[in-house]
Amino acid sequence: MLLLSLAARSLRNRALTSFLTVLSIALSVALLVGVENVRVGMRDSFSGTISGTDLIVGARGGTTQLLLYSVFGLGSPTQNVSFETYQKWADHPAVAWTIPYSLGDSHRGYRVIGTTDAFFEHFRYRQGTELELAAGEELDGVFDVVLGNEVATSLGYQVGDDIILAHGIGSTTFIEHDNLPFTIVGILERTSTPVDRAVYTSLEGIEALHVDWQAGAPPMPGMETPAEEVLAMDLTPTQVTSFLLGANSRVETLRLQREVNTDQEEALTAIIPGVTLAEMWRTVGYAEQGLVVVTVFVLLVGLLGMLVSLYTSLEARRREMAIFRAVGAGPGRILSLLVFESGLLSLLGALFGVALVYILIFLAQAPVEDRFGLFIPIRALGWVELAYLGGVVVAGFLIGLIPAWKAYRNTLADGLSVRV
Repeated sequence: MLLLSLAARSLRNRALTSFLTVLSIALSVALLVGVENVRVGMRDSFSGTISGTDLIVGARGGTTQLLLYSVFGLGSPTQNVSFETYQKWADHPAVAWTIPYSLGDSHRGYRVIGTTDAFFEHFRYRQGTELELAAGEELDGVFDVVLGNEVATSLGYQVGDDIILAHGIGSTTFIEHDNLPFTIVGILERTSTPVDRAVYTSLEGIEALHVDWQAGAPPMPGMETPAEEVLAMDLTPTQVTSFLLGANSRVETLRLQREVNTDQEEALTAIIPGVTLAEMWRTVGYAEQGLVVVTVFVLLVGLLGMLVSLYTSLEARRREMAIFRAVGAGPGRILSLLVFESGLLSLLGALFGVALVYILIFLAQAPVEDRFGLFIPIRALGWVELAYLGGVVVAGFLIGLIPAWKAYRNTLADGLSVRV
């Protein structure tokens, strides 16, 4: 305890230098631990986008591409699945439920998704959380839409407003379906997932948008069919982009996946969301590792700064060391004192760095969730962060050995002599 008290008093006598050293280590630790927290938080946020879905099925193609456009609203499909094929798998005895998706249209940069009531009944996110309505009701009519929370908030929409959908999924569109206005009947509660950034309508509504299209081309201006006549038409869907699937039991999942992938009637791809997401993370893992390497080097710079601070301060502390030696302190005691000072600086820096991380996460959590839809949880430190902190403290003690060894070698005569 005496040694610890002496170390604390010594650091207090050099308050400014000690503060700057602790601050540099704290910032380095905050960067290192913060990067790990954000990395884990992003993975949890992406993984929580969909929950309880056993398979995602789409036309034959890349597995990551299917996951991105079906779940995260990124990219677009190259081809669709016929509605007959979708119904065949929806009626499969091993399938408990399905959620069809029909993509291809947008509203002011937000993706429009055609689906059924099954979406509101069976879609789950973040450990089985159900979708809830903040206002209004679910889809009922052909020209009804339900908005994700971000769409309604950013565009200022309310239940009862009319909106015009457009062809294409870009933020800028030139073909609007202005002859067929849709009415907002519901607004979803915030989920902090891509669900918030989409407009949901029925499959029949998607068909209604394209009744006048021929061979992929829109009708001539003024030749569009009025909404009243569209409602009288047969709006049975002809195709879907993809569909989510829940099996009667998890045991059936792999067998269903194999059956879908080997379907002889239509070329399909079935993916298990968790497996494909893990493959995607492995793909981007190199970027994560590169970021960790950069933060480690930043931490090393902070530790080297502490070494320079302690080493250069020895010159100003020559007489202090000499007095310690004169009153009976052995070289080992002086060595221990400097090692304790170094270790105390690194420990304080590590603690302040962790506190800084939690403060920043607390302050940035809501803005990041609102702006990017990423939920970064405030969680206990994992074994990786604890290993980082342990390494920082141990490195601080070891670094203290360098200036301590120099002080150990200083003789009493050298300490009392005056250099000119």
